[in-house]
Amino acid sequence: MGNMVLSAPRQGTCVKLQPKQKILYWKPFYNYFANGFWCSILLPPDASKFHFTPPTTHTIPPSQQGKNSLLDNPGERHHWSATLTSQHACTAPTAIMVQSPLATAATKALIASAGDCVPCEPINAPSIAPSLTFSDESDDAEEPARLEKPRHRRASTRLIAQSARDIQRITGETTAEFVGRCCGGGCCLMGGQRPAGVDYEPLVLPDNAAFNSLGLKFPEEVPTKLTAILDLPAKVVLFKSIPRPLSNPSDSGISMGPDGDASSIASVGNTSEPAKLKSLDTSIQPPRFVQPHPPYHVYPAKIHTTRELTRDGAEKRTYHFDLDVTNYPDEESNDFKVGGAIGVLAPNDDAVVDDVLDRLMVPHFVRDKQTLMTTTSGRWPTVWGDEKPRELVTTRRDVLKWCTDLQSYPPTKNVFRVLAEHATDEVEKKVLLFLCSAQGQGTFCDIRTGPHVTVSQLLYAFPSSQPPLDELLSVLQQLMPRFYSLSNDPHDSYQIRDQKQHRLIEIAVTVHETSDWRKGSRTGLGSGFFERQARRFLQAQAVGEPNPEVYIPMFKGLMANPLAKEFNSDGPMLLIGAGVGIAPFRGFVQRRLKQANCANKVWVLQGIRDSLVDEIYSGEWGVHEEEVKRVVQSRRGEGRYVQEEVRNQADLVWYIANSVDGRVFVCGSSQGMGEGVEEALIDVAMSKGNLERDEARNFWDLKKEAGQYIAETW
Repeated sequence: MGNMVLSAPRQGTCVKLQPKQKILYWKPFYNYFANGFWCSILLPPDASKFHFTPPTTHTIPPSQQGKNSLLDNPGERHHWSATLTSQHACTAPTAIMVQSPLATAATKALIASAGDCVPCEPINAPSIAPSLTFSDESDDAEEPARLEKPRHRRASTRLIAQSARDIQRITGETTAEFVGRCCGGGCCLMGGQRPAGVDYEPLVLPDNAAFNSLGLKFPEEVPTKLTAILDLPAKVVLFKSIPRPLSNPSDSGISMGPDGDASSIASVGNTSEPAKLKSLDTSIQPPRFVQPHPPYHVYPAKIHTTRELTRDGAEKRTYHFDLDVTNYPDEESNDFKVGGAIGVLAPNDDAVVDDVLDRLMVPHFVRDKQTLMTTTSGRWPTVWGDEKPRELVTTRRDVLKWCTDLQSYPPTKNVFRVLAEHATDEVEKKVLLFLCSAQGQGTFCDIRTGPHVTVSQLLYAFPSSQPPLDELLSVLQQLMPRFYSLSNDPHDSYQIRDQKQHRLIEIAVTVHETSDWRKGSRTGLGSGFFERQARRFLQAQAVGEPNPEVYIPMFKGLMANPLAKEFNSDGPMLLIGAGVGIAPFRGFVQRRLKQANCANKVWVLQGIRDSLVDEIYSGEWGVHEEEVKRVVQSRRGEGRYVQEEVRNQADLVWYIANSVDGRVFVCGSSQGMGEGVEEALIDVAMSKGNLERDEARNFWDLKKEAGQYIAETW
């Protein structure tokens, strides 16, 4: 594809985009062809009013026709009149021009000459793009005088990107990758001109491995006085000492309420109610005040067995877990269901917690000491509690381990502002304040949209900043539960061990890895916790321990999610999944194959990379596995993806989609697989139903509303 030129007529500028760059979140308003370019007028998403006046014409002298002009109708030069009302003054209707092979050498040369332009003041030089005239007045303003009656243009409009598939075909990338490049705030379109009368000074940067690993681009000079610096956020967390320790330091789930005082704390310590002071091991489950599933507490489910499903050479590691829920507390009208998902409150790794405490210079004897923690507002640290002030007896370690996300969320300006407030090094303070200012918005967006930065990495990048723990907790994110689909039929899953019957639920977890500035790579918070527990269990078994005590803190999470809600014990069913997304369908098949009249009414399309190393649950689908399951490999043999098999099975797909109780389920990653399968289903509807693309898309939208097309992607 040729170069793309972005014309921002309000500023009278041209900006050259490299191939595969794009403007996010803007919607196409009008498409046309002019000067050898396909053009598309885009509007910002917050545009509330846009007035469009049809093109007027100006005649080009015959002597100039055909020389440097390749209009779709030679002899015409088009002018556009538009009025925009927008929340952001910097955003304006913009024309995107994609170079056509028909462009002349002179046109290409003109584009190249404008290739390195940056936003600047309006100029009077002629533009190769059709002009856009903007007005800040309302629609009631006087209309500009028309020069002459417009002549009808020849039909030359072409929409070059209408769907995710079109964008991928043109740019070679999926829309999921687009989002990672821009925060949507328009900072990437900000001008580079310095305002008059502002003094600048060099920006010196910290020089350490952690800071350099951020990979941020800072300007060489910044204003001596930064503007719009974020105010220091309010401190909403406070640690207080308590007059005497409770009988059990690990019982960190006692709430004093908003008016608790020292006397009430002492009285609680002397209470005889065993329920209030029941021993709680926070090494295996969170404090009682953490309730992601109120009013029920998190349950430590013992690992019954675990094994690795993938083999050496697999790109990603996947583990299977059997969790013992024999003694799970009864919940009224809420039981484990086929296709349901359990919630898991995965804690931060102890090494990560200690690393943060070390950087903040928290003494070791204080970390596990009981303290009275007060919060002035919000739900933190309860996950789903009421928004109100709280007083809780806990430890600093428990709060960091179970209640604070240290690695999953990109840092906010509040975090940088707190670090800046406590930075003793002037170089670090200047950089941190820059990230909190209007001038640093672009760099801040880079760090927000780049790889996730851990709290520990920030503390190493700005080592002179050691804020008090309670101030840092005031601006960090709540540690949220992760959800994992059941991979079995939980209604009939029991095993005998130690002459006792144990009820089991099964899940599969794929380990997610991302880059790390020190170790090269690190695991995701949830999947990393599962892998550590699996290895701990297997190592204990390897040294002869018959029944290792390893736990997963879980709760009944989403037993009314779409997969569980729309599961039907009758009617034809097509299950499409890739990777670990195939796991919940194993329970579907197990349930179906128990019914003789449904054995021939379920089909599975499983997408994998290589069946020799990463096909999970092979041979574990039931006696009719070879009849109900088709495996599609992308790295071996013909190298096909599961969406291609959907097109190959068009007759089957169309039969199921049009059956009275037919259902199509899709589960897996939305990047590539989810989007690809949806486009394949649309193609099937177009070919088998003789529908146009919009009609085919609407067909599947209606199936979604009817509960016959269910997609669970992430």
